[in-house]
Amino acid sequence: MATSTLIQFLAEGEEAATSHRRQIETFIASAGITAGDWVQFDTGATDADRALKVTNDANTFGTGNPLIVGVALDTVAAGEQIRVVVSGYAEGANVAAAVAAAGVPLVVDNTAAGRAVAIAAADIAPACGVSLEAAAAGNTCDVWVFKRF
Repeated sequence: MATSTLIQFLAEGEEAATSHRRQIETFIASAGITAGDWVQFDTGATDADRALKVTNDANTFGTGNPLIVGVALDTVAAGEQIRVVVSGYAEGANVAAAVAAAGVPLVVDNTAAGRAVAIAAADIAPACGVSLEAAAAGNTCDVWVFKRF
């Protein structure tokens, strides 16, 4: 019986994806999206395109957005392909300034489109990620995106 071996590349301080623990998927942007924004499935699309297309967070979910896919890696216009971190490490994710430390569970609600905030007791959507540092002056921080699908 043959056995298989998992080969994994680990190199500290190299690049964001060196540990191979980050998963990136390519989608089609339904609207203009900025790198670092949290994006959601586009429920305005039809049929299977709802899982092919992503858009900026709808900014209408007061208790956390269950449609969040991950963090955009690219700034694109509507109709262009966009890479999204759906699981693992993402640099410079859009977060609220109140994310003041590492280890803050994050959700995207109706605070600001595409921006994650600290999860609140009333949120019914699960956390979409966790902060790995305090938010910088530009309301960004490195995060770990939780796999949701």
